[in-house]
Amino acid sequence: MFKQIFSPFGKINKQIFIVLAIVQSILALVFWHFASNGLVPKPLKVADAFFTLLTSKNLLDNVIISFILTIKAMAISIVITLFFSYLSVIPFFKTIAHFIVKCRYLTLTGLIFIFTLLTHDGSELKLSLLIFGIVPFFVTSFLAVIITTDNQQFEICKTLGYNNWETLYEVIVVGKADQVLEIIRQNFAITWLMITLVEGLSMSEGGVGVGTMLIKYNKYNDITNVLALQLVIFVIGLIFDLILGNLKFWLFPHSKLQIHK
Repeated sequence: MFKQIFSPFGKINKQIFIVLAIVQSILALVFWHFASNGLVPKPLKVADAFFTLLTSKNLLDNVIISFILTIKAMAISIVITLFFSYLSVIPFFKTIAHFIVKCRYLTLTGLIFIFTLLTHDGSELKLSLLIFGIVPFFVTSFLAVIITTDNQQFEICKTLGYNNWETLYEVIVVGKADQVLEIIRQNFAITWLMITLVEGLSMSEGGVGVGTMLIKYNKYNDITNVLALQLVIFVIGLIFDLILGNLKFWLFPHSKLQIHK
């Protein structure tokens, strides 16, 4: 068993994996406890602040606002991504899709003034910034799926007498549906991470959202609450990742077989 744990490509069962995760987490907490100095709070102090935050109505209100903004941005981004990704097999749209991919290197901070002019209020501004920030990553992920599609699948459609549009529908739209959900799951982490940045750039609407809470705690050097709020954001992200993972296996049971294979 120990040989498998420390061997490259070693295989362990789920129970061993859970034990390893628990042991490593305990070791990390112990190291954090003894390595903490006066500036960095100890784990128990952060845990106390974490549970205090969980019972705070202010936190719940801010998390709901941030979560709604995240879901709305993801929904619009998914529509934009699927539109340009599906049509990227058409030469006219291929250049547009690849340009969107290159937009990954544009920073939101330098473009906030332009988006402010193009939007009517703070809510639209934050939504636009978030969509602009995550669409390139969505498109990048899905184009990679399309590019790696086995040519044999296209040949089978031609053999069956499908035209190009029918082939697009069968191979890409229907055939890659499970991978679309996996891309959404992977990129939700980027979206949830960027929500704090976007809310920090646009402190409108009374400064609501977990991002502005984080900035306020940082402003007053309240490291304990900063770490506690980071933990809240981390836990919410893990919960949503778990939900999307189970939803994928429920809607597309064959994807679980591919993983085991």
